[in-house]
Amino acid sequence: MIMWRIETRRELDDDEFDSVTRLLADAADYDGFRPLSDHLWLEFVSRDSVGFAAAMAFDSTDSLAGYAQLAGANNSTAIELVIAPDERPRSAVLAPQLLRAAMAMVEESGGGRVNWWVHRPDHSADTVATDVGMRLGRRLLQMRRALPMPGSTAVETRSFEVGRDEQEWLRVNNAAFADHPEQGGWTIDTLQQRMAEPWFDPAGFRVHERDGNMAAFCWTKVHKDTAPPMGEIYVIAVDPAFHGLGLGKALTIAGLDHLSKQGLTVGMLHVDAANTTAMAMYERLGFATHHADHAYIADVPPQHHTTGAHA
Repeated sequence: MIMWRIETRRELDDDEFDSVTRLLADAADYDGFRPLSDHLWLEFVSRDSVGFAAAMAFDSTDSLAGYAQLAGANNSTAIELVIAPDERPRSAVLAPQLLRAAMAMVEESGGGRVNWWVHRPDHSADTVATDVGMRLGRRLLQMRRALPMPGSTAVETRSFEVGRDEQEWLRVNNAAFADHPEQGGWTIDTLQQRMAEPWFDPAGFRVHERDGNMAAFCWTKVHKDTAPPMGEIYVIAVDPAFHGLGLGKALTIAGLDHLSKQGLTVGMLHVDAANTTAMAMYERLGFATHHADHAYIADVPPQHHTTGAHA
């Protein structure tokens, strides 16, 4: 029987950090994309997150066979798994062990909703999810279209101003995504962590104002490591007070225009498959689905502590 030693961590020492870094690089080379989403990747590389938690699987030679990282989200916990390429044939056995260890850490921390994100899943993800009592909760579609796109927008936008716009952006973002597990509940630290990334460009962070207030924004991101390079509509939102004015479409076009002017020939964005209104708008703008990521969900109860009787 194949056995792995599963251990949990609230922080990583230098050797463990290096081992995980190598595992992530190997997985990226094997799969053709980075295995961790932005939020988890930034928590990993910063090494100073109070809420950091991970489960690690070691084989009989003490080599890292698999890694599960947890991250607090908006009233939920996100989990992502990375299995070493040479362990993939056994992932149907290893992945449930890592997931159970990760979910036990959630239980110890008070329980709650868990989202296990699987990037570009195959049918085996459904089997693993069923094995640990999870069900399919969300499908996140990546949609793409060629650039440039015909037409433009008459809605005026300006660049994001660092040192001026942060608090107003947080207000609009958190109002627009109040119930969103990943994008809602952002803090100034969350925003500044993104702004410190090498890809951050204030000129690609388009802001639209009405009556002196931020009414909508379109934050773009350039992926230089893809072939060909792609421009992403990273986050786009409209203040709920300004819904119904067509600003979502206008800001999408403004973002794509900016990306096209950077010489990019492919535009990309992510949208929840359940958001049929947004999907229909993007399809009218010429986007088509490239692939889907899945979030499998479960509600983990809090750990119950039993106290002994006293005479």
